[in-house]
Amino acid sequence: MPPLTPPEQCHSMRDLRTEIDRFDRQLVEMLARRATYIDRAAELKPAEGLPARIPDRVEAVVQNVRKEALFKGLDPDLAEQLWRILIDWSIAREERVLGAA
Repeated sequence: MPPLTPPEQCHSMRDLRTEIDRFDRQLVEMLARRATYIDRAAELKPAEGLPARIPDRVEAVVQNVRKEALFKGLDPDLAEQLWRILIDWSIAREERVLGAA
């Protein structure tokens, strides 16, 4: 997929919406790829005796996302809300394989 057109180079709402739609498709693709890592985690965790939910890891991921959001100029509270939903979904996906702890 060709690179996105920067927002400042979009000269109409139609252009801007086209780029937002392209961006959304890329986000969905990235989330789908992330899910493959979650599936792999569900395969690897039993051998290491790990449950689906590891509270310290959850909080570390959230803190990393908050820092990155702040660095990139995104509201860290929004990023945290989104990631907590993503993390809960990911843990539920793992638990379907591992069983709830």
